[in-house]
Amino acid sequence: MFDLHCHSIFSDGELIPAELLRRVAVMGYEAIAITDHADHANIDLIIPRILAAARALNQVSPTKLMAGIEITHVPPMMIPELISRARALGAEIVVVHGETLVEPVEPGTNMAAIKGGADILAHPGLITEEEVKLAAEYGVFLELSGRKGHCLTNGHVAHLARRLGANLVINSDGHAPEDFMTPEFAFKVGLGAGLSPKEVEKLYEIARKRFLEE
Repeated sequence: MFDLHCHSIFSDGELIPAELLRRVAVMGYEAIAITDHADHANIDLIIPRILAAARALNQVSPTKLMAGIEITHVPPMMIPELISRARALGAEIVVVHGETLVEPVEPGTNMAAIKGGADILAHPGLITEEEVKLAAEYGVFLELSGRKGHCLTNGHVAHLARRLGANLVINSDGHAPEDFMTPEFAFKVGLGAGLSPKEVEKLYEIARKRFLEE
């Protein structure tokens, strides 16, 4: 079990990295990525702090902590540059906050994230066929979200990804202890999106190879 999208006190989460890591470790997670919300104002503050936590905690934790970032509500034209800056700062996972139905995300964000080379497009809402095709071409993973509200379009995302060959990943978008999913619940999120058990297993295999074994 792993989760590549969650939040700590460095944005709007409730936990410091050490407690977050401990809580998922006792749930049997093999890895977790802290991907706090960022724009131009705080990206250079967040990534080094998560990297520092990872360097210390990964020496003793059975669960690997990965340093990431979630580029959030940034104007689409500025997203590619911020993705590049995140990588230069050492981010292992770059997530972009997609066009979810429940927030006023600027149209064009999904496309900018894909063309800019994000690793994961989070909760992409009513993503278009053109965008899904490009995600498949660029190797951008589309998220099936376990979070209330963001999960409303999971079925749409899964349907297009299956038909057009894009990769999927299941994440919690966890902000508080009760948000983190057990392996059994995460599996049900995949089933609820219309995937078969074999498809859910396969998406974890592909994501593990891409993000945990490189």
